[in-house]
Amino acid sequence: MTTDLKAAARTALACLDLTSLNDADTAADIDALCRRAQSAHGPVAAVCVWPRFVAQARATLPTTIKVAAVANFPDGALDLPRALADVAAIAQAGGNEVDVVLPWRALLAGQVSEVSEFLSEVRFASRPLTLKVIIESGELGTAERIAQATRLALAAGADFVKTSTGKTAVGATPEAAAVMLKEIKASGLSSAGFKASGGVRSVADAAGYIAQTEAALGAAALNPLRLRFGASGLLTDIEAVLAGAASTASDAAY
Repeated sequence: MTTDLKAAARTALACLDLTSLNDADTAADIDALCRRAQSAHGPVAAVCVWPRFVAQARATLPTTIKVAAVANFPDGALDLPRALADVAAIAQAGGNEVDVVLPWRALLAGQVSEVSEFLSEVRFASRPLTLKVIIESGELGTAERIAQATRLALAAGADFVKTSTGKTAVGATPEAAAVMLKEIKASGLSSAGFKASGGVRSVADAAGYIAQTEAALGAAALNPLRLRFGASGLLTDIEAVLAGAASTASDAAY
């Protein structure tokens, strides 16, 4: 096991949003998720759940682990009342972070001002919680659209711009990450961060995004304030690598 891979595993663990967003999730599933979040090698950054499980997760976890929940998820409809209702439910239940889906279909249809207003309203309603905007990069299709969505999210005050819901055919990719990180750097916002989500299953995958983030934003950005990974299965591989075992992932998507 190389030192570099173990270093990547430690960074990925500290920056991991351990996620369970299955339609059939139960209270027992969330209890198990919260137990896993406190691994033998250290805690994850956050757990990410449906709004209905926020209170349970917050009561179960130590305050050092954040509770994130999704809004307008996973479809990303241009439905502001629904998104605001999700944000309110998350905040009232004691959540710390909101992962909202940018209305990417509306953006593709040319409704730029409507998307911008949607994001601004969600940002206003979600303060002081951390806001991550999911742009669904795999569905936007081109570098230009990914860049546009990233700029809109940052202009609205997003704390993070996130690649994917993980519910579409194409999740995080190095190409999308490169575009998004370039826009984050160009924004001059020293606190804005990047979240890779959708298909990140191995430490080797995470290591690629860590390297990209460091190249674009500097080594100081390799912390949970500016880098996150959204995944359900990545923790298994992190634990294997940190225990000195072989990677459990048969192939790296990165």
